[in-house]
Amino acid sequence: MNAQQNTIEPAETRSINPKVFTMWLFIVSIIMLFAAFTSAYLVRKAEGNWVEFQMPSLFTYSTGVLILSSLSMHYSLLAAKKDQFNALRISISITFVLGLLFLVMQFYGWIQLVEMNVFFVGNPSGSFVYVLSGLHGLHLVSGLIVLIFALVAAFRLKINAKQLTQIKICATYWHFLDALWLYLFVFLLINN
Repeated sequence: MNAQQNTIEPAETRSINPKVFTMWLFIVSIIMLFAAFTSAYLVRKAEGNWVEFQMPSLFTYSTGVLILSSLSMHYSLLAAKKDQFNALRISISITFVLGLLFLVMQFYGWIQLVEMNVFFVGNPSGSFVYVLSGLHGLHLVSGLIVLIFALVAAFRLKINAKQLTQIKICATYWHFLDALWLYLFVFLLINN
């Protein structure tokens, strides 16, 4: 028998891009954080002394804005795959502006809460709304930072059909943040 015939080829190992892996670890940690807060919300609500109030109308409108931003982010990815550089830059910019608009609307939603006499300090029902929306807003700021890096890379032509990792990370994270807000918004509507 030939020695070469007895040699077993090692199986091909699969690897994941370290940046993609880091993003997924970050997403999982965010999921765990918000799962803990929404669980605490339900436990505290069950204890009683819970003030019910309407969610600010601006939270509904800001949800629509965030959905639009998800659509523009998806278009960014499609443009990158087709090397449509101007469309890529424009759609990332639109996503960024819509993300900023969402944060501004959330802030004014907090003002609506104050006008309804729902404060951060006081009944826990209001505190939870501020904490959940505020933490999501903080994570959305991190998403805006990721968008800035993607926009700079798009202007430098570092995002193209052969180099999609950065825009895929950006799109995945942005869509996750949008889905997270949808979950939180529906959760607060149902459980308030």
